[in-house]
Amino acid sequence: MIKVLVADDQALVRGGLVAMLNLETDLRVVAEVSSGDEVLAAATDAHADVALLDVQMPGKDGLTAAAELRAGLPGCRVIICTTFGRPGYFARAMAAGATGFVLKDAPPEHLVEAIRRVHAGLRVVDPDLAAESLATGFSPLTERERDVLRTARQGRTATEIAKVLHLSNGTVRNHLSSAIGKTNAVNGADAARIADNNGWL
Repeated sequence: MIKVLVADDQALVRGGLVAMLNLETDLRVVAEVSSGDEVLAAATDAHADVALLDVQMPGKDGLTAAAELRAGLPGCRVIICTTFGRPGYFARAMAAGATGFVLKDAPPEHLVEAIRRVHAGLRVVDPDLAAESLATGFSPLTERERDVLRTARQGRTATEIAKVLHLSNGTVRNHLSSAIGKTNAVNGADAARIADNNGWL
């Protein structure tokens, strides 16, 4: 029996995944959570073999939770299951230790087979997304530039970003300028949009 943890902040999606997986004779959902903050503890308590993680969740995102699982419960395999097939998400998921990356619009049998395959020690990735990720490359942004763009994405001014991140106005402007150049954007909002669309944030 493969013990599965499901992490998704949308109750309807999570419930549907749980119901679908529990129909399989060799799979059993042993834990379900709605935020990345709960993943490691729930997976540890339930002795999960495979964790199925959404990317965008409250608190820690699925990519951060995947890295925590790799460090804290290395025997638990991770599959990222997301609506967003962004090359940056794929690259970050692999770097975080995920062994699978599937899209939510994939056929149900594909997800079930992915769980079985990663449990057996194999990798499961979408070949088109893997190719696109290689073509796009890894994020050119530094961690601080990503912080600034994440905050800018919320519609904040440079002064407001500086207060939130405890930086000087000049430092924020420098990071914004660098990020704009690296993304070939016209302004900070455009840079945030481009970075977000590529899964770099």
